[in-house]
Amino acid sequence: MGGPVGRSRVSGGDARAQREANRQAPKVADLGRRIAELFRPYRLQLSVIIVLVLVSAGLGILPPLITQRVFDDGLFPVGAEDAATGPNLTVLAWLVGAMILVFVVSAGLGIVQTYFTARVGNRVMGDLRVKLFAHLQSMELGFFTRTKTGVIQSRLQNDVGGVANVLTNTVSNVIGNTVTVIAAAVAMVLLSWQLTLIAVVLMPVLVFAQRRVGQVRARIAGKTQESLSEMSAITQEALSVSGVLLAKTYSRQQAETERYAGENRNQIALQVRQTMSGQVFFALVQVFLSAVPAIVYLVSGWLLAQATGQGYDAGITAGTIVAFTTVQSRLLFPLMALMRVALDLQTSSALFARIFEYLDLEPAIVDEPGAAEPSDEPGRAGAVSFEDVTFRYPDASADDSPTLDAVSFAVAPGEFVAFVGASGSGKTTIGSLIPRLYDASSGTVRYGGDDVRTLQQQSLMDRIGVVTQEPYLFHATIAENLRYAKPDATQEEIEAAAGLANIHDTIVSFADGYETIVGERGYRLSGGEKQRVAIARVLLKNPRVLVLDEATSALDTVNERIVQRALDGAREGRTTIAIAHRLSTIEGADRIYVVSAGRIVEQGSHAELLELGGSYAELYAQQA
Repeated sequence: MGGPVGRSRVSGGDARAQREANRQAPKVADLGRRIAELFRPYRLQLSVIIVLVLVSAGLGILPPLITQRVFDDGLFPVGAEDAATGPNLTVLAWLVGAMILVFVVSAGLGIVQTYFTARVGNRVMGDLRVKLFAHLQSMELGFFTRTKTGVIQSRLQNDVGGVANVLTNTVSNVIGNTVTVIAAAVAMVLLSWQLTLIAVVLMPVLVFAQRRVGQVRARIAGKTQESLSEMSAITQEALSVSGVLLAKTYSRQQAETERYAGENRNQIALQVRQTMSGQVFFALVQVFLSAVPAIVYLVSGWLLAQATGQGYDAGITAGTIVAFTTVQSRLLFPLMALMRVALDLQTSSALFARIFEYLDLEPAIVDEPGAAEPSDEPGRAGAVSFEDVTFRYPDASADDSPTLDAVSFAVAPGEFVAFVGASGSGKTTIGSLIPRLYDASSGTVRYGGDDVRTLQQQSLMDRIGVVTQEPYLFHATIAENLRYAKPDATQEEIEAAAGLANIHDTIVSFADGYETIVGERGYRLSGGEKQRVAIARVLLKNPRVLVLDEATSALDTVNERIVQRALDGAREGRTTIAIAHRLSTIEGADRIYVVSAGRIVEQGSHAELLELGGSYAELYAQQA
């Protein structure tokens, strides 16, 4: 057995080292390709949008061309020898009818296009948000101990929300405006190549200015999202029930408000900078859009004057000038829209980078290829053992002493063992390694005789139940909190678990019984009631191994005794590993391990350890 385990341990360590290296330098390159991949599941809907956009863009060029015919063939027919000829009303009526029909069809297509665009864009954004949430759920516990909850929430809400406009409008804007620009450019050349040169001569300057502005806005956008993350973190910390209680008891409300106000001022300044950073550029574009038609009129007059003076046809009519300026607006406004899209993409690149940075994080704890189901064989199921386990937390310095140092022990199925010791001795870490919330730095943790790294994480966790010192309850009913362990549990199963946890009678005494709302983190319940609800939840899960992490240390004597009776019932037929501070709760353990500075220094029954007269006897005397 030693050989294969040793090879697994080395390969597992190499894999974890590689994953850690990947996490230090997340890949966020080629954002365009990765953003495009988000739309892959919606290829059919995108095809419909593209067709609608192409048709709409093509229709958008028709009105200016029809306008030319309205002037030259309807209002002022070319070739009329005198004013008495007058407008050709028949041609004029057909042309006006065609123009109105184009407007009606374009409006209808615009409605359909908007619906499909909004639907696809919001679904892509929803997929991205769920993908990010699911990926964060897969991260190891250590990631969340290193990262502020508010920062994580900001990535899900602010960052994903910040790219909403890009996801919902970019595809239709880029395709529609590109087609419109090409069609408008072709129409302008056909109308007058001389006037076309005047209209586009300054375009390269605008493109260069747009790129520079986009780079500045991208930097500001990154700082803005960092500020929003900090504000979310402050909100989550200060406005949680625990945070408010702490601020009130230490009279720190004003300080917390000032901390939030300071970051809020920073956020306001960044928002103003982001808004103003593009205003000079867009003002320049606006001047250009306003000036070019006037210049076209001037150049047209000059060309006509030259043609009249030299006796040749300039090829420019009133209809040509009106149509050209109309088409020109169809060119310049889409160009401006494309520049806005480019600016949005540059600005959003910082947000996409932050999102993909989290998506590129690789969990430090993953199932190895071919991971097996934990054993349920009698005599193996529920067995737990450590073999020379050493552990350092991921963020610990290499110079720090290990939290656990060559720890070895074995617990047979159905046994009740306890770990005691001073705070910081490493006993809680032992409880965290059993369900593989962390991986051992070296050595082997086993369940049912198998290295936990060779087992499926979800299946392993299904067989282990944990009751912590501070149980977490959702702001929901008691029944909903219990069903978290078993969503399909019947009311009878819920009440049976509550009865074993010695909480059923208390629940039914409430006015709403099992439908009682427990409040944020269960604050409407007493400490003992919360703990017993947590025990009932674990019993509903029905695990093979029960880990009790100082489950009664925060309770008064009366509640401790009530909860202890519930725990006594919960241990029946299960392997129980208790991490204890109060020694009175584990006197009946089959075996007690005394942990000091990450090592097991004593072991034996309560009576044996008292007789030994060592660390345990000293701890017991102090508590007695």
